[in-house]
Order: sequence, then C-alpha cells, then structure tokens
Amino acid sequence: MTKIAIFASGSGSNYQAIMDAIKSGSLEASVELLVCDREDAFVLERAKREHTPIFQFDPKRYDSKSDYEKEITNVLHKHQVEFIVLAGYMRLIGDTLLQKFTNRIINIHPSLLPSFPGKHAVRQALQAGVKVTGVTVHFVDEGMDTGPIIAQEALKIDILDTEQTLAEKVHKIEHRLYPETIQLLLQKNEGVTP
Repeated sequence: MTKIAIFASGSGSNYQAIMDAIKSGSLEASVELLVCDREDAFVLERAKREHTPIFQFDPKRYDSKSDYEKEITNVLHKHQVEFIVLAGYMRLIGDTLLQKFTNRIINIHPSLLPSFPGKHAVRQALQAGVKVTGVTVHFVDEGMDTGPIIAQEALKIDILDTEQTLAEKVHKIEHRLYPETIQLLLQKNEGVTP
C-alpha cells in the first residue's frame, strides 16, 4: 500500500474526501502525514480526529523556502512517504521537494486549467463570464498550476450561480475525482510520469 502525505492549508475538505475513500476501500493508500503551514487551519482538527500524524510549521520562522522544505523532506522520509498530494496547500512547491519527489506530487485545482490558475479560480470564472468551468488534477512543477494535466472534469455554470453555489458544485466534483485519480495513479505506482 502506497504511503502518502497530504499537504493542506485550509478547511481540509479534500483531505477528508481522501480519508473517506480510504476507509470505504475505494482508495488503496495510507495517509502517513498531514503537512500544514497554518496553525489555525481546520484541517488540523480533521487530522486529529482521523489520528493522522501532523507536521505543522510556520514558514516565517525559516530563512528560506529551501530551509523549511528540507525539514519537511526529513519528516516525510521518517514517515516513509512515497507520494505527495496537495489538497488546498497555498504555497508553491520549491526545488527541494520537487527534486526529492519527481513526478510524485499532484494537486487539484478548481478550474479547467490552463484557464484561471492561482487563487480564487471560481470567482475568476464567474467574473470572466465563461459558460463552463470544472476541476483539474495535475502534476506539480515549479510554476503556478502549470504542471502536466492528469484528469479534468467540466461543469456547466448556471446563470443563477453565485461564487458560493458554484464553489459547492466544484467541491462535489473534487471530492469524487481526486480520490479516483489518486487510485489510478497509485495503481501505476512507479510508472507515474507526466
């Protein structure tokens, strides 16, 4: 069974979806660690309830991204983590982690990339007036949501959608698509290449 770490900065709804998929048997993996960069993130409460080990850090206490990523790498190594899943982690991954986990870091994004990368993708889609948005799972590279795409699912935007209603629809897709995609990738295991 592949050992994964989940990186998150917020409420942790995708963390929970992954945990639920593991408990149901639809995702064959074990979550060895939650990495979180915010002490007030609700995902920490979720991880405590699920008995997931936590590495919570304050980036401001380090001189550089490389310094805190070295510490994260050491903790990942101690937990024998093989694969990293970003689930609302609001930091760009740097060279230190990218080199240690080449083609083994994935992210989920609430738009059909390459459209609307970065923060507030749901709001960006509404403001742009597009008729379709969706969800993308992609490999992580050094850019902002620029890595090779693994899976996408489209969603029609209703004329009455608000940012909140559209975000809820997007989350519903994310919570199903992400565990499914992780399972497919892990079945290929070492053959994970973009």
